[in-house]
Amino acid sequence: MALLTLFGLDVVWNNVLVTVLTFIYVFSLVALMNLLVSRYRFPQDLSRKISHIGAGTLIAFWPLYNGGTGGHWTVYLNVSIFVLWIVLLTLKGFTADENDEAVKTMTRTGDRHELLRGPLYFVIVGTICGTLYFGTFAGVMAMAALGWGDGLAPMIGTRFGRMKYKVLSEKSLEGSLTVFIASALAGIFFVWLIVPAALNPGRIILLSLIAAVAEGLSPKDWDNFLIPVAVIGASQFIL
Repeated sequence: MALLTLFGLDVVWNNVLVTVLTFIYVFSLVALMNLLVSRYRFPQDLSRKISHIGAGTLIAFWPLYNGGTGGHWTVYLNVSIFVLWIVLLTLKGFTADENDEAVKTMTRTGDRHELLRGPLYFVIVGTICGTLYFGTFAGVMAMAALGWGDGLAPMIGTRFGRMKYKVLSEKSLEGSLTVFIASALAGIFFVWLIVPAALNPGRIILLSLIAAVAEGLSPKDWDNFLIPVAVIGASQFIL
């Protein structure tokens, strides 16, 4: 339900307000992760993946936009936060020091150049999904698989993965299973929330399996591109 119906706002102000909420959400999450890493020695790799999952969850704001797919142009303000982070990550990737919030919360090792790979690829994909695939089944599934499937996989695979395999980079069967399960559960939830008319558990499960395969075959840092490409591409044929 768009905020329009709750507060009597017109379309433009409704969508501007929702966009402001996305900024508050993202920067609050980054600040929280930075606090945990800096003061409480929270593991940097966990901080990175929580930020990853949090960014994927931005699609939860999509139903609050008024205008719908192909509607008022202000629905595309949803990607403002991603566009800003494209600029910030590019700048920080070249100039930030080790104490920068983004370096602490979005990198594995504290090397600023990591911001120019996985995190930058993620926000580029978020921008594409929030424009070309805004409010669509394909866009929702791509972000659900990328945010939750790929976000949770390293948390499980790195800590509990015992059955390793390698195609282009080392993975674990436990991590791949996590991609599948998390993508399916997140997909069902977000499709129900955003495009309930397209809710088809069988289709979602098949696309989640494809997401897991794409993640398992991906070179290091390229899963942020290959997972959504695989999901969006397959969604055109799996109906």
